Parts: sequence; C-alpha cells; structure tokens
Amino acid sequence: MGHNRRVPFVDLKPQLQGLRSEIDAAIKRTLDSTDFILGEQVREFESEFASYCDCQHGIGVSSGTAALHLILTGLGIGPGDEVITVPNTFVATVEAILYTGAIPVFADVDESTYCIDSDAIERAVTPRTKAIIPVHIFGQPCDMESIMAVAKKHGLEVVEDACQAHGATFIGRKVGSFGRAAAFSFYPTKNLAAIGDGGAITTNDGELARTLRALRHHAQYEPNVFTAVGHNYRLDTIQSAVLGVKLRCLDKWNQRRLAIANRYKSKLKGSDYKFQSTVAGAVPAYHILTVRHPRRQVVHEFLDNAGVGWGRHIVPPVYEQPAYRHLVRNGERFPVCEALSRELISLPVYAELTDDQVDYVVDVLGRVEISV
Repeated sequence: MGHNRRVPFVDLKPQLQGLRSEIDAAIKRTLDSTDFILGEQVREFESEFASYCDCQHGIGVSSGTAALHLILTGLGIGPGDEVITVPNTFVATVEAILYTGAIPVFADVDESTYCIDSDAIERAVTPRTKAIIPVHIFGQPCDMESIMAVAKKHGLEVVEDACQAHGATFIGRKVGSFGRAAAFSFYPTKNLAAIGDGGAITTNDGELARTLRALRHHAQYEPNVFTAVGHNYRLDTIQSAVLGVKLRCLDKWNQRRLAIANRYKSKLKGSDYKFQSTVAGAVPAYHILTVRHPRRQVVHEFLDNAGVGWGRHIVPPVYEQPAYRHLVRNGERFPVCEALSRELISLPVYAELTDDQVDYVVDVLGRVEISV
C-alpha cells in the first residue's frame, strides 16, 4: 500500500483545501477565546451532531474507543458480564469491552452484508449476557430492527458501534439513534474527520448522558467533587471547531461516496468482484468500499503496478490477533469472517475522487479478470 500513487487510496488534502478559510476562522475563534477544554464550540458541536443523528444528546470525547468504553462503563457493565459483538471489526470494539473487565463473545456475520447475524446473536446469548455491540461495518447499517428485537426478548442493552457510519440511515433514521447509545470516531480518514483524534456519543437517555459527561471529565458531576473513578476522555475545543465546519458538508460528501460506489458496481457488474450488500431499508455511508475476489494477491499486484492505492481491513479477525486468541471458546470458528479476511480488498472511495480516477481503477481491475 504505497502512498506515491496515480490514484491514492485516500487523499486528505483536497477536502482541507476546499474548507481552509472556514476551518482557519473556526480555529482562530478558539485561539482568540482561549477556551481550549470543553469550550463553547464543544457544546455547539455536540448539539449539532446530536440533532444530525436524530438524537437528543451528544457527548464529545477523545476517540471512538473512548466512546465505547464510556458507554459500557456508564451502563454498569463490568467483570463477569458478557458483551456480544463481531470478530470482523477494528480491535477497538473489543478493547473497550475488555477495559471494563467484561467478556467479549463473538457472533458471526451475514455472508452478504458483513454485518452481525441476528440468529448468531441468539445462539451466543447466555445468562451472563448484558449487551450487544452491532458494528455498522465499513459504513453499512446493520439490520437494527432484528437486533433490537433480539435485545428486547433477552433484556439486553444495545450499543451501536457507528465509528465508520456517520450519516448512514436505516428505515429513514440515522444510525446511532437505535440503541441505548452509540459511539462515533472522528479519526482523520473518517467521513466526518477531525484534524487529530476525536469521538462522540449519541443517546436519547438524559440520565445516561449526564453520567457520561461526568465520566469523560474525571467523573465531576460538579466542579472538584469526584464521586467515582472517571477518565480524561474529553474532546478538545479546537477539534470541535473543525468538526462543526465539516458537519455541514457531510451529507454532500456521503452522496458523492454513494455515487462512486454505484459507479464501481455498475462498471464491474457480471465480473468476479462481489460487493458488500446493503440491508433492506438502509442507505450506507461508504466509509470503506470493499470487494471480494478469490485471487486477492493477484488483484493487489495489478493495483500496485498501476499506481492504485488499496486497503486491507479486518485482517485477520480479532480473535486471530496474538493478544486476543484466548477469547475464542472451545475452538469456536467463524467461517464467514474468516472467508472475508482472505478475500476482501478495499478500493478508493473518498468524496474528492473523480469519475476518471474511478474508471481508471475499474480498468485495472478488469485487466485482472482477463489475466486469470
């Protein structure tokens, strides 16, 4: 995955250049106010982002990982509890569970959508299960109706990992508004990106929101009174200032990502390349666009030789990483996740990509089909 590319896998410069004057003005406002920690622009962004996500409350935090950890802590999940999630996620999802002392329990994913399989959730539930973390992987919304039905049946909390899905919708609602709370990441390559680390929590639970605001700030429900062990998980004011500017462009950027994805799909129709399917009623955000191909290494070589950037995500599944192998119980396997880890290729899909660049990538992919 080189960076000196005819078509880079991701290019952050065009977006920043297009908004530079507005971003500079927002940063200047922060500098002039010297309100660097939990300042007015944090509160403004929290309110705007919550509204955007069809939620009543937004809590800015230092990362998506921090968001997940805080939510689980705020829900009282701890040692001995089990939390069901997927193995084909970034390791942070599992880290957050382990930070609380709880036990991650894996459920395999749907063959076509790559999202958590509701039947697999049912099979994973035990008397110790306390929560489900569905991951809107690559910006594809999960089937939240079936997940919420399973959760209601068993009395489980639902915490959405929406760290890759800013602006995606399911049955007309934004992801992040279905569960008890949701976690978002603003890592610089995300659809809504900070100029450093950042994250947010959305929820419609006012009491939980109050708890999480305190926990992110050393558990101060009132200044200098510490009634619990908290965390330093605050979102910087300067990052909120930048995010406030970018939020106004998010729908436009997501629409362009959708158009790019549809162009790839149309031009590669009938080939050996298989795209991630979308759950009925969902509109994805396409943070990452993946294709499956049985000869992934050959595809990589063609892309490299043609100067096209590519990515490889969720390889291998979390439970095959050295620090997490102990999490698999009784030799359990997850065949869909394992197949995906062998075959997925991530293609360029950022909003500033041109149609000519997309067509060039398609042409290169087509050469693979001819050669094999």
